[in-house]
Amino acid sequence: MEHGELGTFLLAFAAALLGAKVFGELAERIGQPAVLGELFVGILLGPSLLGLVPLSAGILLVAEIGVLLLLFEVGLETDLEELARVGGAAMAVAVVGMVVPFASGYLVTRAAGYPTLTAIFVGAALTATSIGITSRVLSELAMLKSREGQIILGAAVADDILGLVVLAVVSQIAATGSVALGDAAKAAGLSFGFLLIAIVGGIPLGRILVKVVGKAQVRGILVAVAVAFALLAALGAQTAGSAAIVGAFAAGLVLARTNRGRDIETAVRPVVDVFAPVFFVAIGAQVDVAYLNPSTPANRAALLLALGLTVVGVLGKFAAGFAAGGKVSRAFIGAGMIPRGEVGLIFAQIGKQNGALPEPVFVAVVLAVFATTFVTPPLLKALRPARAGATKS
Repeated sequence: MEHGELGTFLLAFAAALLGAKVFGELAERIGQPAVLGELFVGILLGPSLLGLVPLSAGILLVAEIGVLLLLFEVGLETDLEELARVGGAAMAVAVVGMVVPFASGYLVTRAAGYPTLTAIFVGAALTATSIGITSRVLSELAMLKSREGQIILGAAVADDILGLVVLAVVSQIAATGSVALGDAAKAAGLSFGFLLIAIVGGIPLGRILVKVVGKAQVRGILVAVAVAFALLAALGAQTAGSAAIVGAFAAGLVLARTNRGRDIETAVRPVVDVFAPVFFVAIGAQVDVAYLNPSTPANRAALLLALGLTVVGVLGKFAAGFAAGGKVSRAFIGAGMIPRGEVGLIFAQIGKQNGALPEPVFVAVVLAVFATTFVTPPLLKALRPARAGATKS
């Protein structure tokens, strides 16, 4: 990295950190989760307005590390036994939360006059749930360890894994015009298999690792080894054909079951507080405010399609919450499944690269992704069950 590039990166990193904390504080002062302020300041500081946080390779890399560490922390805070107990409900929510948005997104796009392949990609983009956005808000609302929180978390993880299968299928359709069911089954098996093997095989490995580290005296070795373990697990997941965030989450589940789980959680929190906000700022920075100008026919068409996709995107995921059984707040669960965040953007980008999404449709999908992302924090805040405590965890 050259001297000028380093200076640009340092300015962007500092602006993202300070902006995230200032606007996060302002959001909390008006009764909203801090993540909403972080998303908003991303728009303000991003390339389409002030330009202090460009979407450079360095910032995007820091953002990726941020979301991996965030999911690692979520794994550390998650009760594996409770997650297993709500597995059936979580899977039901995940499946409904994929089928309904896919079908409704497909129908809206076809009704707008676009071809089948375009409609398939749009429907696929609406199937994902951003586990990063939801888990952050659940943590801020002290709902991460609640039954509703565990169902949302389990469903979001399942959504990420199933989303990889959907992505593989639609990408293959775009490239060849046909689907090999064997490839889809292989993608599903690799993703679920990695998570199972990582947890079962990782628990004894984690205990051995913590025992060895406990004998060391160098400062900061516990947090350094824990973070390295999470990053290697993320790499392993990606290599196995799964999502890197699934590996980081699995690493947190594993280390939480060691006798130093609480110590690791405490040690990791300040690191997450530095890197995770950059992820949310980077998400906001990807909003191009020029798309919001309805003065051109192309923008008006994109805005109209975006409105339709946002409506079905919100309602489809919200309806998924009602697939959960037991004495839970189904509305809260449905709200927690709404944000698409970075996952929906990945679908949109691949669709654009494959030629499946023309520019107006690409813009509409991006706007719908951001609309669902921004609506979730205040909606979760409003629908939080009355029994939930007001104290942050």
